Amino acid sequence: MLREKRAFAWALARPVLCLLACSLLLTGCSLRFKATPAPAPTATAPTAWQTLQDGLTWRTLYPKGDELAQIVVVRIDPRRFRFRAIYREGDPQSLAAWRSLEADASLIVNANFFDENQRVLGAVVSDGVLHGAAYTERGGLFMLRDGSPTVTSYLSSQAQIDDAVQQAVQGFPLLVDQGQPAYVSAANGERNRRTLIAEDRRGNILIMVAPFLGPSLDDLSAWLPTTDLAIVTAVNLDGGGSTMLALPAADYLLPSFDAVPTVLAVYPR
Repeated sequence: MLREKRAFAWALARPVLCLLACSLLLTGCSLRFKATPAPAPTATAPTAWQTLQDGLTWRTLYPKGDELAQIVVVRIDPRRFRFRAIYREGDPQSLAAWRSLEADASLIVNANFFDENQRVLGAVVSDGVLHGAAYTERGGLFMLRDGSPTVTSYLSSQAQIDDAVQQAVQGFPLLVDQGQPAYVSAANGERNRRTLIAEDRRGNILIMVAPFLGPSLDDLSAWLPTTDLAIVTAVNLDGGGSTMLALPAADYLLPSFDAVPTVLAVYPR
């Protein structure tokens, strides 16, 4: 397991080393040496699933072989883990602070978009209490209704937030619906850090983050259905400076640049 973790850490570190190498090449004139053109990038193979705990596995994918676009995927079996949405209105927290507050969590990830006053956009349901105003004409949501988790489109009849929903987070845009691409914009959009949530055909919940320069939303929508993840529904959550992930079993911490008021936390049953 230690060897696997070291290999996985090296896979995550390689893009950083690439960036450092590029930086040295770009400053070659001031350092008074001649920069040698870098070789053309080659496709990087995805890592295999690695088991962290019973019902908790992870891997890294490289869209179109692009290491800077890498996607870290965590697959969660809801029979082994429970989910909780947590919202601190006007009181955003760093990843370190969230870990201190939720020390028993096996995973912590940022959730909804929020405004400049640290108020949630869309709806959050935390322990049965609704916060914010639900989107009704865009995006999708993760929710726990009567103890059963699902990721669903706003178009689905299941998307209604009612008294049976104990936990929920909303996001947009909807990226995959019924296994097919669901988002196309007028412009292809920018690359950025990303946070996604999805459900696969077996009912597992997938948490995905792009820690560096993730694909545009258009490219993600087109690419996700082509992977072997068997995704039924996928929704974009807040990204950019808000993207964060704590996965203690893998010694993996991805701090956000900005403190966030809403997270989704996962705990062993």
